[in-house]
Amino acid sequence: MNTVIVHTEGIILTVVFTIAMGSLLWWMLNVPPLIPAAAAKARRGIGSLKKILVPTVGLPYSERGVELACRLGIEQKAEIWLAYILEVPRTLPLEAPLPQAELKAKDALKRAEDIVTLRGLNPIIKIDRARVAAEEIIDLVKINDIDLIVLGIKSKHRFAHSVLGVTTETILRRAPCEVIIDKIEEG
Repeated sequence: MNTVIVHTEGIILTVVFTIAMGSLLWWMLNVPPLIPAAAAKARRGIGSLKKILVPTVGLPYSERGVELACRLGIEQKAEIWLAYILEVPRTLPLEAPLPQAELKAKDALKRAEDIVTLRGLNPIIKIDRARVAAEEIIDLVKINDIDLIVLGIKSKHRFAHSVLGVTTETILRRAPCEVIIDKIEEG
């Protein structure tokens, strides 16, 4: 008659080995559900945002655009590019001093920078001069390889037939990257 001696350590090792192997098999056989290709592409697109441009004019709707850009870029620690474009009238040279406009630009960018810094992201500040703001914004996107433009727009325009301003419409039509428009609700 054969006697089998059972050791406590052997039982413990057997149980641990069985649990480990069972967990491994469960993990291997538990295939995640398939997601549609369009959803996977959208997730990959948002995940690749490294540079987000927010043109600002220092008004509440522009600052809301800055906040939205921060929320979109926070997971990837994206750079938030804050741009204020000084539109110089054609009657003046492009380098003409515009002290009031320059002061307004610095103030607007400071407030926008505070929003970005509060979110723990890296703000990049840009004050540029141009005859047409939309053209300069599109050039900034091309030169700096921007992934996304976020535009905060006002809810009411001077002309009833115009839903978007000229600058916003031009950017939408000609921007070489994605554009998100954030409109403040009418209150």
